[in-house]
Amino acid sequence: MNSHKKNAFTYATIVAMGGFVFGLDAALISGTTKFITRDFSLNELELGSVVGAPAMGVLLALLFVGYACNKFGRKTALIIAAAFYLVSAICSAIAPSYWTLIAARFLGGLAFSSISMASMYIGEIAPPKWRGKLVSMTQINIVVGLSAAYFINYLILGLADSQASWVETLGINEYTWRWMLATEVLFALIWLILLFFIPRSPAWLVFMGRTEEAEATLRKVIPENEVSGQIAEMKHSLESVDQDRSMLAQLKEIFSKPMRVTLIIAMTIAIAQQATGINAILFYAPTIFEQLGIGTDAAFAQAIYIGLVSIVFTVLGLLLVDRIGRRPMIIWGMVWIVLSLGICYYGFKTANYSISKKAVSEMTEIPNSERLNTLVDNSYESDITFKTALIETIGENDARDYSGLLLQKAANINGLLILIGILSFIAAFHFSVGPVMWVLFSEIFPISNRGIAIPFFVLVTSTVSYLVQKFFPWQLATMGISATLLFYAITVVIGLVILYFYLKETKNLTIEEVQLVLAPKKKLS
Repeated sequence: MNSHKKNAFTYATIVAMGGFVFGLDAALISGTTKFITRDFSLNELELGSVVGAPAMGVLLALLFVGYACNKFGRKTALIIAAAFYLVSAICSAIAPSYWTLIAARFLGGLAFSSISMASMYIGEIAPPKWRGKLVSMTQINIVVGLSAAYFINYLILGLADSQASWVETLGINEYTWRWMLATEVLFALIWLILLFFIPRSPAWLVFMGRTEEAEATLRKVIPENEVSGQIAEMKHSLESVDQDRSMLAQLKEIFSKPMRVTLIIAMTIAIAQQATGINAILFYAPTIFEQLGIGTDAAFAQAIYIGLVSIVFTVLGLLLVDRIGRRPMIIWGMVWIVLSLGICYYGFKTANYSISKKAVSEMTEIPNSERLNTLVDNSYESDITFKTALIETIGENDARDYSGLLLQKAANINGLLILIGILSFIAAFHFSVGPVMWVLFSEIFPISNRGIAIPFFVLVTSTVSYLVQKFFPWQLATMGISATLLFYAITVVIGLVILYFYLKETKNLTIEEVQLVLAPKKKLS
């Protein structure tokens, strides 16, 4: 590997490590939901607020991240985000109440904007032929972080149940969820330190009129004979637009007629990516697997498979994104997602639930389990009717605290089919719209407005993400798991139809060439 390629990969790897911290932050909460719900006596919407607080935080951050990226530079903005992650992780682990936990996780959400900044920075520092691979590294780091979080949660849960003396001394059994969230502190600190060693974005330096510094940075990542041409292209991109660079002017440009196709593509994929329900699956993974009736411990173990599948198919996507192309991976990936959600819908829709006399006698963990005798031999056609009957019989708290055990004893469900559907869905997402959205965002916007455009559309996808996270516990409790998954599938189909007609291929093109491909075709007079 030559020095230029080595430098580009090194800088991209450091910046993409923010994806690891993001994935860790996002998925650690999945193992804490039952403990937090019990400790703070939360209802479904309050739990959704805890899980979705970072998504709310990023909505606020993204209103300012474009300004920060343009004013202070991509590097400085990334360092600030890393500092937010560190403070949030510490405060989340020691939060004494529901509202302080919300505030701490909201602060971490301010750092979630680092994903859009990473896409922006890597897209600007990477040579065109490597851009797809390097930008996709952020998504790989996200799924590695997710996998690490599921494994950490499973490990800590196992330690909490071990009753070893040192476990009791550290309070792991008493403060299980706090230890889960505290593991993020070390990784956030490492990332913060490493960010001080990356150069400033050459595109931003040109944007600020610091051409000599931009040339010095480009010499680190591309051959000397290509530097002047790259600088010339950047300057031409800036000179070809109105020199009013205010936030309002850049937003107006995004919604202008010349960028109509770009707007449709970006808006559709920004909504569709999160409307798949991916964050409902990832952030509530043990809860989802409990619905299969496999028990709480097994649900935590199964969640690890989500992480492993995510890694494998994200790596495949990374290796193939510059070979297959963006359009085929998006279109066929979304078809794959819809089919996978359809399998899950069918599996849950055909399930039924009933408790036998023998099952009641075996559930000694539940106080006064004989209360369940009134449900013996009754058959319930959906998870909603079964859970409603449980709440009426043993109360909301016991129904919630022992949900894993109760579903394990009562569910008559094709668990293997649903497991295949869930893992297929995870594979499809991480092979297609997961990483490729960030590749597209790094390519389809001109230098003149990308500092505002990328954060703006990440704001859109983050809004959808927040709504998914916030309302998933409520949907699970009121609509049921099958109807919720069907809702996600229908939304993806709508996005698929729009992208089929508008999405263009952008592989192996410079940012300037992409603008020509996406420009509206002039009518012949």
